[in-house]
Amino acid sequence: MQLPALKIDKLVTGVPIIQGGMAVRISTSRLAAAVANEGGIGVIAATGMSPEELVKEIRAARQMTPGIIGINVMFAVRDFALLVKTAIQERIDVVISGAGFSRDMFKWGRESATPIVPIVSSAKLAVTAQKLGAAAVVVEGKEAGGHLGTDRPVKEIVSQVVKELSIPVIAAGGIIDGKDIVEAFSWGANGVQMGTRFAASMESGAPEAFKEMYLKATREDVILISSPVGFPGRGLKNRFTERLSNNEDLRPSQCDSCLKKCGKYYCILDALNNAQKGNIDEGVVFSGEHVDRIKEILPVKEIFARIKNQIAGYSVEEERKI
Repeated sequence: MQLPALKIDKLVTGVPIIQGGMAVRISTSRLAAAVANEGGIGVIAATGMSPEELVKEIRAARQMTPGIIGINVMFAVRDFALLVKTAIQERIDVVISGAGFSRDMFKWGRESATPIVPIVSSAKLAVTAQKLGAAAVVVEGKEAGGHLGTDRPVKEIVSQVVKELSIPVIAAGGIIDGKDIVEAFSWGANGVQMGTRFAASMESGAPEAFKEMYLKATREDVILISSPVGFPGRGLKNRFTERLSNNEDLRPSQCDSCLKKCGKYYCILDALNNAQKGNIDEGVVFSGEHVDRIKEILPVKEIFARIKNQIAGYSVEEERKI
């Protein structure tokens, strides 16, 4: 079988795959450009970046690819509006909002003709997003890595959302290979977002120790982590999560007020930065529920090649189900 193109407003992809925006600095220009060069939507994670760094990353990506480049910004960060407006000024192709959304961002999108795509976790939120002007929605289930807005499986939510919306619906959470993509289309999805599989790529900004944790992870290593953002997060068990579960005092000595609202019992950006720098025992390693199915760190080109081969292997009978 052959997957259809994903159309988001004026954007048309060669492959209906969006690369997840993984902060802090796991998905930067190198990874985003590699995905865009394969026909997907490459995404730079703007959360934790300064406006100047974001501009640098967008321009670097543009030098490496003529493909579609977007940004993902966590709505909970205090600099959300500044980062979104900075990306729009740089003529970013699409803006994806995680951990919430606001009416204002759709106005910015209309004024600049920039597609705005929020991440949602229920049919109610998806309907609200469409009414406000979303060009598409990413529907994320409990299987996803990072901050979660639900404990329901992605299949269940997508199956409900597609009945309510006229804009594209992108399934996210637990998508690792071609079989998962075929299944997502059988639920009615128009595309998929993949994070963990691309975090475990050669072009990912994750250090070797981070990627090694992915390769060694079992299903039992994947846990829910409390986060000062206000949403639980899905990641891997390590020394930091043990200290967190033991109620150790992990409060930062200095607070930069990077979040609009923060529980302040530890700094999530510091924890993510530590993991990205290879200080795994002092950091949070976000991961999807199905990380145990990843056995190799591969180039993005090879990940796409294997996905396409897996999908091509489906029979005409299976294709009719999609």
